[in-house]
Amino acid sequence: MAKVTVESGICGFTTEVLAEAPDMFSCNLSINTTCPNIQKIAAELGTLNPLDEISFKGDSRLRGLFFQYCPHAACPVLPGMVKAVEVAAGLALPRDAHIYVQK
Repeated sequence: MAKVTVESGICGFTTEVLAEAPDMFSCNLSINTTCPNIQKIAAELGTLNPLDEISFKGDSRLRGLFFQYCPHAACPVLPGMVKAVEVAAGLALPRDAHIYVQK
């Protein structure tokens, strides 16, 4: 199991992702979010294949849903979800990632 919290920035939306994977071939996500676009994605997720989600070469269901419902290319929720999937499936160790923005 893995839990990821994404504070998306200027939009003010927060998304919590709970990933449960019995093995590296299936993973289910529970999403709690204040973002209406991410709510649409969460409603259609279903079971994911972690091996497809962690590579640009796979058939990523998450990327397809983000392209369909999320109009903001810089949204940090997609990488947060992928990180939750890979950690839950035992394909990566848990470690925080950060994006620092300055002008």
